[in-house]
Amino acid sequence: MMDGLRELLANHVLWVAFAASAIAQMLKLLIDIAKHRKLNFRVLVETGGMPSSHSALVTALATGVGLQRGWDSIEFAIAVVFACIVMYDAAGVRQAAGKQARILNQIVDEFFQEGHELAEAHLKELLGHTPIQVIVGSALGVAIAWLAV
Repeated sequence: MMDGLRELLANHVLWVAFAASAIAQMLKLLIDIAKHRKLNFRVLVETGGMPSSHSALVTALATGVGLQRGWDSIEFAIAVVFACIVMYDAAGVRQAAGKQARILNQIVDEFFQEGHELAEAHLKELLGHTPIQVIVGSALGVAIAWLAV
């Protein structure tokens, strides 16, 4: 049990990937402060935004695996496929769900302007990332892993 915990804590690639995600989240906070001129800690736990912390996490993981295990290893192949799925989901499926939420919220708003009697609830609109947010997050993840692994 203790050996497993010790090995987990010594997994440098894992911690570099988590660090890349945390750095991306901190960058989101700084960008939000510059944009809105106020401190909003909710940005640290919300999805979406620039840069994509999901992309930073998975590309740092894949890069770290490639550097440690080799670019021709099965582990690197698995990490790249995993990264592609996560980034596709972030920029594709979740982005589309956010657009649908925006439209549904507009419908709800228009419905309530006419005085209907239903409970008004808004859906979260910022679910996914734009392609540029994914690209920037990916570049950040690769750079952090390249420097730290």
